[in-house]
Amino acid sequence: MGVALDVDELWQVVDRERAGLADLLAGLSPEEWETRTRCGDWRVRDVAAHLTMGARFSHRQVLGELVRARGNLDRMIHDASVREGQAPVEEIVAHLRSLVGSRRTAPLTTPRESLLDVLVHGQDIALALGRTREMPREAARDAADRVWTMRVPPRPWPLPRARLVATDIAWTRGEGEEVHGPIAALLLRLTGRPEAAREWFERTAVPEQ
Repeated sequence: MGVALDVDELWQVVDRERAGLADLLAGLSPEEWETRTRCGDWRVRDVAAHLTMGARFSHRQVLGELVRARGNLDRMIHDASVREGQAPVEEIVAHLRSLVGSRRTAPLTTPRESLLDVLVHGQDIALALGRTREMPREAARDAADRVWTMRVPPRPWPLPRARLVATDIAWTRGEGEEVHGPIAALLLRLTGRPEAAREWFERTAVPEQ
C-alpha cells in the first residue's frame, strides 16, 4: 500500500496546493468566478471560500454557524461557504494565500482532512473551468486512504462496491469487480465524483504512440 506521508510532508503538500490554487484563482475572469461546479449549487467562488474556512474560523464561529444551521452539519458547511463566497474575489484569494504555512485544522479534523479538502476541491474548481490540474500521487494515495477509513467526521459518500486498483502507484482497496485508474481519478470516485473522475482521466491520459 505504500508509506503514508508524515505530518511535515503532508503540510508541505497542502501549502503547495493552496499556493498553486491561489495563483490559478488570481488569474480568473469575473465570469469564471461565477462558474457552477459539480458541488451542488456552489460556484467557483463558493468552493474557493470553503477552502479557507476550516483554518480561519474559530471554534466559537463554528459553533455559531452550527446553531444558525439548527445543528445540521451539511447545511452549516453549505450556507457558510455560500456566505463567505460573497466576499470580493481578491479577499478570497488573499485568505487562501494567508493559509500557506498555517497548521490550523477545522474542529474534529486532522491534517489529513486539510489535504483531502484541497486536493479534491482544487479539482472541482479546475474541472469546472476546463483546466487541467495535476495531483501529486503520494498525496492522492494518502487522501484516498483517509476517505476509505474515516469515521470522524463521518464520511458523506458511500464507498464503491468494487476493488479499486491504482495504475500509477501501489494502492488497492475493496472487493468485487476491479476498477483500474490513476490514483487521482480513484480519489474523485471515492468522494462521490464519478463524472469528475472520468473527466480527469480523459484530460490527463497520455495518447498512445
